[in-house]
Amino acid sequence: MKRRRILYHLLFWTVIYFSWALVFHNYSFTLARSMGVKFCYLVFITADFYLINNWAIPKLWLPRFFSRFVSIVLVVIATSAFLRAVTATVVSVLWYRDAPKISFASLYWTSLLNIALWLAMTIGAKMLFDKIMWRRKIESLERENIRKELEYLKAQINPHALFNSLNTIYGHIDRNNQVARNSLLQFSELLRYQLYECGAETVRLEKELAYVRNYVDFQRLRKSSNLQVDVQIENVDSSLKVPPLLFTTIIENAFKYVSNYADRENKISIFIYTRDKTLFSSIVNSKEMNQSENSTSSNGIGIANLKRRLELLYGQKYQLSTKNCGSLYETTLEIQLS
Repeated sequence: MKRRRILYHLLFWTVIYFSWALVFHNYSFTLARSMGVKFCYLVFITADFYLINNWAIPKLWLPRFFSRFVSIVLVVIATSAFLRAVTATVVSVLWYRDAPKISFASLYWTSLLNIALWLAMTIGAKMLFDKIMWRRKIESLERENIRKELEYLKAQINPHALFNSLNTIYGHIDRNNQVARNSLLQFSELLRYQLYECGAETVRLEKELAYVRNYVDFQRLRKSSNLQVDVQIENVDSSLKVPPLLFTTIIENAFKYVSNYADRENKISIFIYTRDKTLFSSIVNSKEMNQSENSTSSNGIGIANLKRRLELLYGQKYQLSTKNCGSLYETTLEIQLS
C-alpha cells in the first residue's frame, strides 16, 4: 500500500511537470532550457506542498491556529521564492551566459507568484480529492451499518426467553457436575455480552477484555489438558473504546489450529496492551510441522470480515499481519485509537 502511494505521487508530479513544460513552454528558449526552468520550479513547489500538506494542515488547520497557519504558509512560499530566484540567477550565470539579464527582484516576484499559484491549485485539488474520498468512505460505512443492522435484526432472538431457557438447563444439571454448570455460566456470560453490548459500534476496552478472558476460559474446555494458554493483558488504558468482538476471530483461529501433540506441550499465548492511545495485540499458537500453510493462513471468512471492518473504521490507522514461523503461528494487530 505504501509503495503504491509513492508510485501514485511520482506519477502525479511527473504528469504535472511534463504538462507544465509543454503547455507553458517559452518558445524564446530551447525546450531543454524551458524544462530546466520548470524543473527548478517543481523542486520548490513539491517541497512546499509536502511541508504544508503533511505538517502545517494536520497540526494547524484549526480556527484557533489559523493566523499561525497563514503566517507559516506565507513564510514558506516567500523563502522558496527567494531560493528559487537565487538558483535561477546562479544557473543563468553558469550555463546561460547569453541569456538576457533579468533583475533579481523580477525573478523573485515571478517565482513568488508561480509558486503561490501552483501550491494553491495542487493543495486545493488534494483537499477536494480527500473530501470526495472521505464522503465515499462515510457512505460506505453507512451502507455497511444498515446491512449489519438488518442482519442483526433478522438473526435476533428474544434474549429473555433464551436466558430463561439457559437457567432451566442450569437447574437440571447435577450439582456435583460443577464443570458442566460452570461451562453453562460462562456460555451465558458470553451470550449476554454479544446480545446486550455488541449492538453499539464501540465498547469500552475493559468490557471487551473481560469478554476475551471469558471466551478463552470457555475455549479451554474444548481442548486437552496438555494445552497451555497464557493470557497477558498489561498496561491497558481501559477508557479507550474498540469495536466489539475485536479479538474473537483471531483467538478462535488460534484454538482451531493449535497443535494437538500427545507427547509434548501445546501452547497459545495472548498478549494485549496499549501505549499512547494505540492498541497492540499478539496471538501466538503452536502448530504441527506437517500442517499446511493454507490451513493456518488468514484467508477465512472471519479474518476477511475483520479486515474489512477495520478498514471501514480505521482506514490506514491499523495493521493486521501474520507470521508463519515453522512450529509457531502469530497474528498481530495494531490500531491507533486516538
